[in-house]
Amino acid sequence: MRTYRDVFRTTEFTPLFLASAGQTAAQTVSGLALGILVFEQTGSALLSSLAMFGPALAQMVGAATVLSGADRLPPRAAMTGLTLLFGLGTAVQAIPGLPVWGVFVVLLGLGVVGSVSGGVRYGLLNEVLTRDGYLLGRSLFNMSVGIIQICGFAIGGVLVTTLSARGTLLAAAAFYLLAAVVARFGLSPRPPRVSGRPSVAETWRTNARLWSSVPRRYVYLALWVPNGLIVGVESLYVPYSPGNAGLLFAFGAGSMLVGDMLVGRFLPARWRGRLAVPLCVLLAAPYLFFALDPALPVAVVLVSVGTFGYAAGLLLQDRLMALTPEELSGQALGLHTSGMLTMQGVGAAVAGAVAELTSPATGMVATAAASLAATLLLAPGLRDGSGADEVRGAEKDAAPTTQ
Repeated sequence: MRTYRDVFRTTEFTPLFLASAGQTAAQTVSGLALGILVFEQTGSALLSSLAMFGPALAQMVGAATVLSGADRLPPRAAMTGLTLLFGLGTAVQAIPGLPVWGVFVVLLGLGVVGSVSGGVRYGLLNEVLTRDGYLLGRSLFNMSVGIIQICGFAIGGVLVTTLSARGTLLAAAAFYLLAAVVARFGLSPRPPRVSGRPSVAETWRTNARLWSSVPRRYVYLALWVPNGLIVGVESLYVPYSPGNAGLLFAFGAGSMLVGDMLVGRFLPARWRGRLAVPLCVLLAAPYLFFALDPALPVAVVLVSVGTFGYAAGLLLQDRLMALTPEELSGQALGLHTSGMLTMQGVGAAVAGAVAELTSPATGMVATAAASLAATLLLAPGLRDGSGADEVRGAEKDAAPTTQ
């Protein structure tokens, strides 16, 4: 596959893409509404923030307990059922009089099963597309998430104003229902990639197997640590420049979309193994110049250059799939997503702690320096792009048969 048109011509890609987009829209709108609802009830900025981003942190719990379902459940049934579950949970949160603790119980429960949902979705993407099409397909997913989040926050703001926060939650539940309908009637039934029932024991066993490969371990760390620390840098845009934070976020989002498009669509295959490390370096290096307190136009350029480096994630995911047996692709990608979201929370906490003790600019520079150091430490294990077939072949020979 060479173009995005080729990807959309692939059977089942379009309904998978639309179902994923609908779920992202619902998550964005419901997150904003829930944050506003909790703030109105408690007046707590911390609880409001947790209401919006708590499910991402809860995904690591799911990655340690129920993630084995990503490869052990029929993909169409799993996508449909989990999306309906998200819709039901969102509708429950809109019930008048529901206490705040009840809201968080539902929220954390949905966060745990969210790890399985992501694994099912991206495992199916890897199954639907050919090996050379995954990078193109994932770049389209990444770009759609950025665009939908930007539009979703704007639409969510209008809905909250016109319908109230609870009314907006019900609208988000309707988005989930629509996404479930697309998944149910647009996708074909497929058997699970791995036989056996999902369980905590299987989740731990497969996670240990995924982590046991040294090349794959380097890829996971490269996907989690540099990215998470730079998200921590971005979390300081508001205290660094309250009046211009929106501008920095907007230019960063635009540059990230351009990077995903150029790397996913135009980068030749022979360069994919060579540019992951340089892009990780690019992700962090421009933020070191914030030590000089740059003027706003320079800051915008630095942010734009740096966020282009997020495209490294596409190349590293492509490498992860090359190192992973196809029957484990769902859990492998689910583990990547859960670990990345967790590290982003850690990165925000680290950057915030440094900024609290020093200044926002110092927090940004120190956290970016830590990201750059992590990339340089991981670089030796990421240079050799060969041996993927040998890794997967050895694992298939050594893997126990599941009854």
